[in-house]
Amino acid sequence: PRSFIAMKLILLTGTVYFAAVFAAGFMLGVLRTLVLVPLLGELGAVMVELPLILTLAWLVCTRILRRWPLLPPAAAAMGAIAFLLLMGAEAGLSTLLAGRTLAEHLALYSQLPHQVGLAGQLAFALFPWIQARRSQTPPG
Repeated sequence: PRSFIAMKLILLTGTVYFAAVFAAGFMLGVLRTLVLVPLLGELGAVMVELPLILTLAWLVCTRILRRWPLLPPAAAAMGAIAFLLLMGAEAGLSTLLAGRTLAEHLALYSQLPHQVGLAGQLAFALFPWIQARRSQTPPG
């Protein structure tokens, strides 16, 4: 039925949004770690990277919602799915690449650079809802 098709579209858009931004974020994260952290420290590196990845996320989100327009509640679900996938992938990489336990990974969020990153990830999650609301608002 209709709700099944809507749920499939929400899952598709959330997954595409996550995958595109995660791939770019992974590449930026490597550059941040290898180039920016030694020069600026962890917080400085995050502060340089964050506007870049958020701009990219906004553009990716715009393109996805132009291709598959969603109403604000569905767009919010798209963002939530993308956020959950992002957090899962980040925890998985932290475990696999850095050898951390899940508890050690979660403890990172007590540090300011990781809190700033989390704020950016929450903005990433909200972008679909914001854009869907904006597209419904008449100009003027």
